[in-house]
Amino acid sequence: MIALKLRPTLQLTDEVFEQLCQQNPDLRLERTAQGELIAMSPAGSESGYRNADLLGQLWQWNRQMRLGVVFDSSTGFTLPNGAIRSPDAAWVEKSRWERLTPEQRRKFAPLCPDFVLELKSPTDDLAALQAKLQEYIDNGAQLGWLIDPETQTVYCYRAGQAVQRLNQPSTLSGETVLPNFVMDLTLIWE
Repeated sequence: MIALKLRPTLQLTDEVFEQLCQQNPDLRLERTAQGELIAMSPAGSESGYRNADLLGQLWQWNRQMRLGVVFDSSTGFTLPNGAIRSPDAAWVEKSRWERLTPEQRRKFAPLCPDFVLELKSPTDDLAALQAKLQEYIDNGAQLGWLIDPETQTVYCYRAGQAVQRLNQPSTLSGETVLPNFVMDLTLIWE
């Protein structure tokens, strides 16, 4: 991950950031609340496989429950603090999504997902990911999971609560945010 400080030379407005993303579709880009441009390298094959498994479980649950909308890692959200972030997986409750205009849905939706998931790749900095999860919570996410396959650790973030660290859990509960959802982590730990 590379962070480029652009201010005061260049202001990365929503429009400029959107154009930059459109002109560089092969890059994974984010914008921090401070206006920094974050460029992330593509995930390695093992991380991609793991992320697909986690996203697939979330998608399957949502397909059955029909309570919201699931998003993959290529989706950007404009958070209330102005950052544009792309979690590895995200879920937005149906009525919140439906309140957005068609124009808002086509761009980086101006909301923070209700649930976010980040899967730590070997090249990711743990402290940076922890700060990103806290940013989601501070901007309205109700539940967030940071999964670190190397240490077999999960950090659970909940609105209004301290971060919970779990060592090698076999499953995670979606609690009241994702009712009846249970994430199976057995493939992640293999």
